Amino acid sequence: MSSGTLYDKVWDLHCVADLPGGATQLFIGLHLIHEVTSPQAFAALDDKGLPVRCPERTVATVDHIVPTISQERPFSDPLAEEMLSTLERNCARHGITLNGLGSGRQGIVHVIAPELGLTQPGMTVACGDSHTSTHGAFGAIAFGIGTSQVRDVLASQSLAMSKLKVRRIWVENRLTDGVFAKDLILHVIRTLGVKAGVGYAYEFAGPAIEALSMEERMTLCNMAIEGGARCGYVNPDQITFDYLKGRAEAPAADVWDRAVAWWSSLASNDDATFDDEIRFDAAAIAPTVTWGITPGQGIGVDERVPVSEQLDPADRPIAEEAYRYMDLAPGQPIEGVPVDVCFIGSCTNGRLSDLQAAAAVARGRHVAEGIKAFVVPGSEQVARAAIKEGLDQVFREAGFEWREPGCSMCLAMNPDRLEGSQISASSSNRNFKGRQGSASGRTLLMSPAMVAAAAIAGRVSDVRQLS
Repeated sequence: MSSGTLYDKVWDLHCVADLPGGATQLFIGLHLIHEVTSPQAFAALDDKGLPVRCPERTVATVDHIVPTISQERPFSDPLAEEMLSTLERNCARHGITLNGLGSGRQGIVHVIAPELGLTQPGMTVACGDSHTSTHGAFGAIAFGIGTSQVRDVLASQSLAMSKLKVRRIWVENRLTDGVFAKDLILHVIRTLGVKAGVGYAYEFAGPAIEALSMEERMTLCNMAIEGGARCGYVNPDQITFDYLKGRAEAPAADVWDRAVAWWSSLASNDDATFDDEIRFDAAAIAPTVTWGITPGQGIGVDERVPVSEQLDPADRPIAEEAYRYMDLAPGQPIEGVPVDVCFIGSCTNGRLSDLQAAAAVARGRHVAEGIKAFVVPGSEQVARAAIKEGLDQVFREAGFEWREPGCSMCLAMNPDRLEGSQISASSSNRNFKGRQGSASGRTLLMSPAMVAAAAIAGRVSDVRQLS
């Protein structure tokens, strides 16, 4: 078993009790909620007459169901309006902070918690959303949970969990120009598969990881879940501390130095023992695009859709299904595949640096005729910062729509949806059948810069070829 890793240290610090059967009652330091997975959890508390145990440790926002064209209340969708109203009532009744629309702090839950300084090294973080693994970028261990577990955390501020094994993903060298953290994680998932991480926490480490910004690290950890891992994390370092310093909810004054000293002590020891280790070379990774119906079905932009015979026999049935659904032929180049919709946003790639990378591609160019392209900032803070830099104007002049913050077309629980069999170039995290709102809609995952390149060309294009 692993020992001396950040995961082991944080786990042990938050262990409340060892439970019969081998599970641990784990204290949760930060509980994030939103409008989709919390209503039933609050109702369950009401049924038992229970209060929220630690309301000061729960923070709410609204993101999944909010429209991005107009956020005027009441929403045109009665169900969305009721979900938001229910969250507002529950937060007011239990004394929970709600970062609502127009507060200046609203946005996708996995964007706002880091930018507010709520997410900090050494924390345990839980949220009723699978991509809670994002917060591991700060040296936290963060878990997506179901509605019944949201209820448990509200009632007890703890979870019953079994400890994971720890796999270190060591990445040598550095990513090359035009290659981003999104490409790195798609490459890792492509190589290991979507089930390889089951039962594991992933520690991302090595020179390539140390060179990443905090926002890139968040992208990496965000999609660890797509490789089967329950969580992914990066050891805290000076880049982490520089990002957190001065944030609204981060430690301040004399507490800051003590916090940094403690955070530093949590990093995995030099002699830490891991259950497994796999190595990658960042310099060998190309811009990566998914061609199929799982995040593991990805290839470099300069590669061809794999032929069934090239694949592991266990992967062939899902590949055959993907060929039919995506209407892509085995051996076909992925570059040049036409697209209909280009979406830049989501908890994976809706931060300021993502918009900056896409704007650098869009500047001085224009979206191809017939292509619907739009940009959705991950939060109100991201939107303000982007507007201050003039990025909204860059996108508008290039023919992109500039939207209000929200989850948008990542999961289509709002009006932003594919229609019919449209193909989407998307900076989001999942390319499952029907994920973006149409039962026959098709999704190609890629970095924001690659999405911008696809919008300009009207087809999948290698961003490295744009001068």
